[in-house]
Amino acid sequence: MKTWTIGEIEQQLFGKDYVEDDYLIALKQDERKGVQRMLVKWEKQERIKRELHEQFISMTSFEKKYRGEGYHAIAGIDEAGRGPLAGPVVAGAVILPEDFYLPGLNDSKKIPESKREEYFEVINNQALAVGIGIISATEIDEINILQATKKAMLMAVGQLGVSPDFLLVDAVKLDTPYPSEALIKGDARSISIAAASIIAKVTRDRLMKELSLAYPQFGFHANMGYGTAEHMKAMREHGVTPFHRKTFAPVRECIEN
Repeated sequence: MKTWTIGEIEQQLFGKDYVEDDYLIALKQDERKGVQRMLVKWEKQERIKRELHEQFISMTSFEKKYRGEGYHAIAGIDEAGRGPLAGPVVAGAVILPEDFYLPGLNDSKKIPESKREEYFEVINNQALAVGIGIISATEIDEINILQATKKAMLMAVGQLGVSPDFLLVDAVKLDTPYPSEALIKGDARSISIAAASIIAKVTRDRLMKELSLAYPQFGFHANMGYGTAEHMKAMREHGVTPFHRKTFAPVRECIEN
């Protein structure tokens, strides 16, 4: 084994999907520190892979349950942007194929931005259908954020292009002709809802970055409309924009003062 260079061992470990047990046993007997460090790194990587696989399988339980009951076009639904002081609320609806596999997919808030962007493309390319609903800050002020969230979700379902036969919804109960289940923390429990959360979050973040170009003083590209200290300071100094939610207390107080 010692005739193998560190580089060759690295290629054997990290360049293949499967490493034979005999090869791993031989590596463990290799006394070179560089080999042992590489082996520890590989074992950590494999442990993470197993954990992500197990998490993914766990998050398919609701989809498997309802497929077992005869439903096939199961749409996951989630929203992004209920809490911010500015910008729209955006909902995503996603119908995934039964063989969809994307370990690491989870609640969008738990995933780094670069991974969200990567997953966004995978979901759009592999999903059977994707729908998006967007409700503006003006309409949020008119009908309140809960009703706006529900409207965005129903709009996303209507944009799917494929009629779902069951809805898995993150936390919100919808008045809909489709049978459905509302799951508390659904974006961490259902792979379909998690996919919808990625679609909603990335879509909304992109909208807020565009809005930041028109209103750079508010830092929307960084705070996404949430009430950070810098955002609150900008409202006090520059007033509010047409994209602020004027019924939300911090914005209303800024207008009154």
